[in-house]
Amino acid sequence: MKLINNLLSLFYPRLCAACGDALQQNEQCICLDCMLHLPETQFHKEHFNPLRHLFDGRVPVEEVTALMSFKKANHVQKILHHLKYSGEKEIGKILGKYFGGQLITEERYQGIQYVLPVPLHPDKQRRRGYNQSEWIAMGLSEGMGIPCLTDVLVRTHYTDTQTRKNRFARWQNVKEVFQVQHPGKVSHKHVLLCDDVLTTGATAEAAVRKLREVEGVKVSVVTLAATTL
Repeated sequence: MKLINNLLSLFYPRLCAACGDALQQNEQCICLDCMLHLPETQFHKEHFNPLRHLFDGRVPVEEVTALMSFKKANHVQKILHHLKYSGEKEIGKILGKYFGGQLITEERYQGIQYVLPVPLHPDKQRRRGYNQSEWIAMGLSEGMGIPCLTDVLVRTHYTDTQTRKNRFARWQNVKEVFQVQHPGKVSHKHVLLCDDVLTTGATAEAAVRKLREVEGVKVSVVTLAATTL
């Protein structure tokens, strides 16, 4: 089997989602060098970090953080493109687990009881074949040692892409698209809402508003990347 894998890698090499170089046998999706040089924000170590300003005066959140800083044409953009559009969903789980291992070392994140992914509309998920946020949530769940719930927050309306929309247009596009089912599962719980990218915060805000309609729920927000830095 090892010989077969070596032959396959010779003719069909596995490539790093960040730099495009061939992966070594012990590397998954992203090479070790790129993992070591990810533009990490370290915002999980700061309660009052720049991402909190996206939610100030709009909706209460406990904590907000992102693993990486997103800039056009940097490695993060390439990684997210592979995650969302090239079928490499395992990237979400790998980075989610990596980040979850960091979050759980911070006291403010140790009381979280569930991870909830931002859902896709069923039609969009069928076309894509998966929800990248679910894979991120699975990784966070493993890294933090807490369950992932995929049946609580649901998207009931299909929306256009948020790309190229300003904050108000993004909010108008998503403000009524989420619903909570099985609210008893998260009542009086602290949940971690996760997504791939935080830009204006409109999608996360809409999801947090809906979750906070459940009695006693507290919400923190985490993404793999953030553009508003």
